[in-house]
Amino acid sequence: MNKAVFGKPFTQQEPIPEAAIERAVEVLRSGRLHRYNLLQGEIGEAAQLEQDYAAYMGQRYCLACSSGGYALHIALRAAGLKPGEPVLSNAFTLAPVPGAIDNAGGRPVLVEIGPDYCVDLAHLEQMMQRSKARFFMLSHMRGHIADMDAITALCQKYSVTLIEDCAHTMGASWSGRKSGTFGKVGCFSTQTYKHLNSGEGGLLTTDDDEVIARAIIYSGSYMLYQRHGTLPDARVFDEIKLDTPNYSGRMDNLRAAILRAQLPGLDRNCARWNERYRALEARLRDNPHIQLPLRPDRESYVGSSLQFRVEQLDQGQVAAFIAACAARGVELKWFGGAEPQGFTSRYDSWRYIEKTQHLPQTLEILATTFDLRIPLTFSVEDMALIGAIIDEEVETRLG
Repeated sequence: MNKAVFGKPFTQQEPIPEAAIERAVEVLRSGRLHRYNLLQGEIGEAAQLEQDYAAYMGQRYCLACSSGGYALHIALRAAGLKPGEPVLSNAFTLAPVPGAIDNAGGRPVLVEIGPDYCVDLAHLEQMMQRSKARFFMLSHMRGHIADMDAITALCQKYSVTLIEDCAHTMGASWSGRKSGTFGKVGCFSTQTYKHLNSGEGGLLTTDDDEVIARAIIYSGSYMLYQRHGTLPDARVFDEIKLDTPNYSGRMDNLRAAILRAQLPGLDRNCARWNERYRALEARLRDNPHIQLPLRPDRESYVGSSLQFRVEQLDQGQVAAFIAACAARGVELKWFGGAEPQGFTSRYDSWRYIEKTQHLPQTLEILATTFDLRIPLTFSVEDMALIGAIIDEEVETRLG
């Protein structure tokens, strides 16, 4: 009997909306791509994006950056990180997070995760006590939001500054409050595989006057900070502008124009992702060998990817399972491998961080964790077929 095969690529995104293309062409025709290259009285696309995204988030300030990783880097610097300081971060994340900590002069100190792929709160409190860290960079990895009430309480108890990596939670919320508004700074990515697509890009949001002023100067404003879309009082810059180096990580007007036209459709697209996520989740839920993460009622997630575990697979079966799914057109990533593969890497492959960090709970969870993207180019019916293929290949090995 011939087995069903899925025929669509997992890396194909939807086209950029026509309105974004038209505005991008206008920017190209003007030649004024640099965010500070403006006509008299003109508000550039980057400044307008900052206004639009700050309003969407319900926050006072936004800075448009060259990447999400750059936003994380200057968030730490703007919040007052000193060279060599420890920075806590959950161990299940992507390489740009510890990379941003290292780039900012910090020392990554990793925290265990639980079966829900979120930071382990008991271990987090232990590490706050043990490390004396003043900063916690919380990565909402693959869109999983931890108990933000408990996390903010711990940060307050131990005087820890929270910085949120929201690369996978743009448009998501916890108890009705947007992801990225719980900490001093929220950082977002607009890389192609995220919820807004400018190829590369990032956004930093905050309500803190001094943080935004430092971040703007760090981004490379050449004393043209008054051309930004969201600004504190000019007096906040008086000393900061002279004491803060230029790290040149601005967003240009072309990418900002592409993003501004996508922003009004963000919430609609989040609902479309969730429709597809739930269709796949429903198809996998009945297989007793597949463990899906429990999503709390307080979490309003964006299901742009799905993670699951098959605990009974040994390492040899894992490789065969991934290969069998790939042969039928379903591209699974595996977070249990000792060697990095593409975007996927495990914390112990980042050899620039302290070698003494051993997190057995995280290793055990990741050993049988599989991950797949959910592009909006897939239909709800596609998700049912993908689920059937995964289900059948699991049963082939364990049924």
